[in-house]
Amino acid sequence: MTAHKTLLLCTCDKSQSLDQKALQTAAGAEQVIVVDQLCGNDMKTAAEHLGGRSDVLIACGQQAALFERLSEDIQAELQHAAPLSTIDIRDRAGWGAPDANPKRLHAKQAALMAAAQLTAPTAPVKTIQSSGVCCIVGPTDQAIRMAELVQDELGVTCVVTDSGPIQLPSAGYDVAKGQLTAAHGALGNFSLEFAQLQTLNPAGRGELGYGDVKATARSECDVFIDLRGGAPAFPSYQKRNGYFWADPEKTGELERIALTARERVGEFEKTVFFHLEESLCAHSRAHQTGCTRCLDVCPTEAIFSAGDHIQIDSDICAGCGSCAAVCPTSAVTMNETSFEAITRNLEVMARVYREQVSEAPRLVFHTLGAGAEAIAYLARYDEGLADDLIPLGLEHTDRIGHAEIMAAFGAGYAEVLILADNEIDRRAVAAEVELAQAMLRGTRNSPSRVRVIEAIELGAAGDNAGRVSQPVLLVGGRRDVTRVTAAAMADSIEAPIPLPVGAPYGAIEIDSDKCTLCLACVSLCPTGALGDHPDRPEVQFTENACVQCGICQSTCPETAITLKPQLDLSKDALSARALHGEEPFECIKCGTPFGVASTINRIVEKLESHWMYSNTDNVQLIKMCDDCRVKSQYHGDNAPMAGGERPRVRTRDDYLDS
Repeated sequence: MTAHKTLLLCTCDKSQSLDQKALQTAAGAEQVIVVDQLCGNDMKTAAEHLGGRSDVLIACGQQAALFERLSEDIQAELQHAAPLSTIDIRDRAGWGAPDANPKRLHAKQAALMAAAQLTAPTAPVKTIQSSGVCCIVGPTDQAIRMAELVQDELGVTCVVTDSGPIQLPSAGYDVAKGQLTAAHGALGNFSLEFAQLQTLNPAGRGELGYGDVKATARSECDVFIDLRGGAPAFPSYQKRNGYFWADPEKTGELERIALTARERVGEFEKTVFFHLEESLCAHSRAHQTGCTRCLDVCPTEAIFSAGDHIQIDSDICAGCGSCAAVCPTSAVTMNETSFEAITRNLEVMARVYREQVSEAPRLVFHTLGAGAEAIAYLARYDEGLADDLIPLGLEHTDRIGHAEIMAAFGAGYAEVLILADNEIDRRAVAAEVELAQAMLRGTRNSPSRVRVIEAIELGAAGDNAGRVSQPVLLVGGRRDVTRVTAAAMADSIEAPIPLPVGAPYGAIEIDSDKCTLCLACVSLCPTGALGDHPDRPEVQFTENACVQCGICQSTCPETAITLKPQLDLSKDALSARALHGEEPFECIKCGTPFGVASTINRIVEKLESHWMYSNTDNVQLIKMCDDCRVKSQYHGDNAPMAGGERPRVRTRDDYLDS
């Protein structure tokens, strides 16, 4: 039975206008109450409904923590409290420029409210154990100082990188000297490699010294504190759980790190962000490397080759989603931000907005961290988001690929913007934005409708304001939605759309002068894009299934295959077509077709002049099928394997007559 819902709206001291009816419909609420200061003078209204039995939805994101504490207090006093959820519609859709269109703002509020009612996907979690074993690497003075800060909570080993003086060591930590050469792993499972390692000898009187040198040594720890001052030991080090790198340019770094590092002891839940379907992976076949897109973009190096497919280390994976954004076969998908979940949000927001104002909105992808803060700052201190710009927040903008962009256009958005937090994030989405722009060049739409923007551009009106974009039915996976959307937007689908090198769509070309129809490419194609003909030597190709992995190109012994990135929107791309074929050679004995005629003829031509085949019938064996060749070798007049004439079998009559 569905619980009743009460929607509490606040004008935020009369600084925003609200469409009560539209928001009630979008929230699916039985009743709606509007006040001016829900976090101040009207807080009693919130308390009254939180003490009731129906679900409570409060349209205020800024004071969400306040209302959660109020709910906890009511729970403690009354032994029950209504289920509470909150949503921000003020910063994202309430505060706008003085000349903002109220209808658009109200439509955007309703769109955000409707999307918030969708069930959010959940991701599985795994347990990580940390015993608090900590390794500190760096100069003597800093390493010892850090050890003193964390020794009460962590089991510390200091590996100093210089020959600085050491005072009488504490029994709370160990000291060694060496140089870090390699580091692997994450929280609870670090593996560190050192060169020229010497352990401190605390015994004896006078100046302390180190023991014998070990050329190489390995150490394992749960927490790794890097004070060397050079480059971090890991790429995207901020996303590596349990790793702390001290920026030498900042003051107070040791104290800041110590506060957090001391808490890395115990049992932790780590989200498993991804799902990997190995059977769909087009990484490699028969030791021939194919698709490496996810390996190329992973910022934390959590992905590695494991033969015919890739593997992802869930301990290292930070859930940015860049692998899923570029995977051409959907072998890698994200649990929390699946393509289907993003598409569903896009559809709902665009539909609700369009129902209110009968025009297409624009969309901006942003992060839930710095991106959301930029939007809130712009709303409070500037003119806010443009009135037709709907924001969609994700943990990482790396998650946005060309398919998500095209899905937005398919849902009916007039423009798609990406607000990247920094230059690294801008580079991460650049290739996918370029691919989407290339697809738009083959349509009646401008490639500028897809852009990576700065926060200052959030308030600018778009050229597409007032535009009406008809949505399409977004059914299927990433490639299906991309194709359907591009076809709906294209002026013509007759000519393929050229795409950048590395695009996961395209054709292959075969040089017929080089191809021997060995069909090695067919046998190794991971997606079934290449096939053969059941009755004749022929390579067939289904372009819609090709992901341009390149395995066929690297496999071909004659280097006869060339990749051609493009997007063919015609129906021809959906069915198999012949790329190259020849007539089969017919057996000279039984007439059965076998082999390739041109290949057999070339072999015969080359062998006829060879001394082993001249003045014999051996060359005729090459022109026979397998069965006839065997028969000829054993039963022919000059067959090399033929036996002598068998003697006649003697019967009883032969003996009686003799």
